[in-house]
Amino acid sequence: MAYLIGVLILVAVLLVSIALHEMGHLVPAKKFGVRVSQYMVGFGPTLWSRTRGETEYGVKAIPLGGYVRLVGMYPTPRAVGDPPVDGWFARVAADARDASAEEIRPGEEHRAFYLLSTPRKIVTMLGGPVMNLVLAGLLLAIAYSAIGVPGPTTALDTVSQCVVPAEATTQECAPGYAAAPGAAAGLLPGDDIVSFAGTEVESWDQLAELIRGTTTTVPVVVERAGERLELEVTPVVADRPVYDELGNPVVGEDGRPQTVAVGFLGVTPAFATQRASLLEVPGLVVERTWLTMKAVSTLPAQAWDIMRATATGQPRDTSSIVGLVGVGRFAGEIASAQGVDNGLRAAGLLEMLAALNLSLFVFNLIPLPPLDGGHVAAALWEGAKRQVARLRGAPRPRPSDSARLVPLAYAVFVLLGGIGVMLIWADLVNPVAIG
Repeated sequence: MAYLIGVLILVAVLLVSIALHEMGHLVPAKKFGVRVSQYMVGFGPTLWSRTRGETEYGVKAIPLGGYVRLVGMYPTPRAVGDPPVDGWFARVAADARDASAEEIRPGEEHRAFYLLSTPRKIVTMLGGPVMNLVLAGLLLAIAYSAIGVPGPTTALDTVSQCVVPAEATTQECAPGYAAAPGAAAGLLPGDDIVSFAGTEVESWDQLAELIRGTTTTVPVVVERAGERLELEVTPVVADRPVYDELGNPVVGEDGRPQTVAVGFLGVTPAFATQRASLLEVPGLVVERTWLTMKAVSTLPAQAWDIMRATATGQPRDTSSIVGLVGVGRFAGEIASAQGVDNGLRAAGLLEMLAALNLSLFVFNLIPLPPLDGGHVAAALWEGAKRQVARLRGAPRPRPSDSARLVPLAYAVFVLLGGIGVMLIWADLVNPVAIG
């Protein structure tokens, strides 16, 4: 039952995300006088709709996106000089112009979207992605500031008795392994590290960096059973695995995990629920957005790797991108996780849903039609041409014939649809291992 609830929460938040995204386009378009004939959440057959004013609001059967129909999206044939129709590409562009022109009511030519100034076009197009960014920030604020998420503390959970080589297949101590410096110095599980090498310790990340950069004997102050003790430790130089920003081991060209020689103490932190300040949330949003941008930038390569791994029966990388089937599975498994309290489950779901909205934000900024970023790029191109003409004292140029990008939009749509179908197939037959 908990699994189903997690999936239903995902669907509900996905619908809200789509609705807010489209609302981000709708509100500025109406504000700037553009007639918006439709506001739809979903694709396919209409399940429900109502007309309010001049706009039809509705919900469709397939919750994989949405749209607002902005009247006059493309310039009319006359506005771009009635270009000749020769060839398939020109015919597709001409059909798009004609269909757009047919939606413009007599006497409302001034309300066409293509007549907006460049800044207003950009505001209208960016309104959708920005709504996803704001929603992601809200979800992260609830997860990190209101609920809290598990994080490492300065208290010790375990103290290793030996230094296990990086190439070892288990973490068990074996004869011949050197004694771990932490245990040799008298550190015990439950000790709270107060200072290391004379530096006051405020976080586990700070302590880890201090340990990695130290290979000489240094003092360490711990709090144990309400008392402070000063010990001396001598970290050893050990080869430790290198991890990427997502926490995955970095593998070299030979297929072996890469290692680096660093100071090693042999201790691990205890985890506890931690609440972040609201002032930290913008930094979290920036960090997650940057990671999402890096992931989206490698989408073609990742899609190829996923297809190859699935076709050859190889396991997928744990950092692999997933489709809606994979995201739904994650939501269900987070909601039904055993031994985890409801607060942490909720925080996990919220963090995943924030990541989904950040993906929508970043993905829609790609400067290719039919994505929002493609319309922004077209508006910027038109604005640049106008500014150049103004600086040269030349007449104002015609509106950019953005309908000529429609064949490219079809190609991008087919490509993205193919990747989406491939991800569904991969998520079903070769899912990412989690937990």
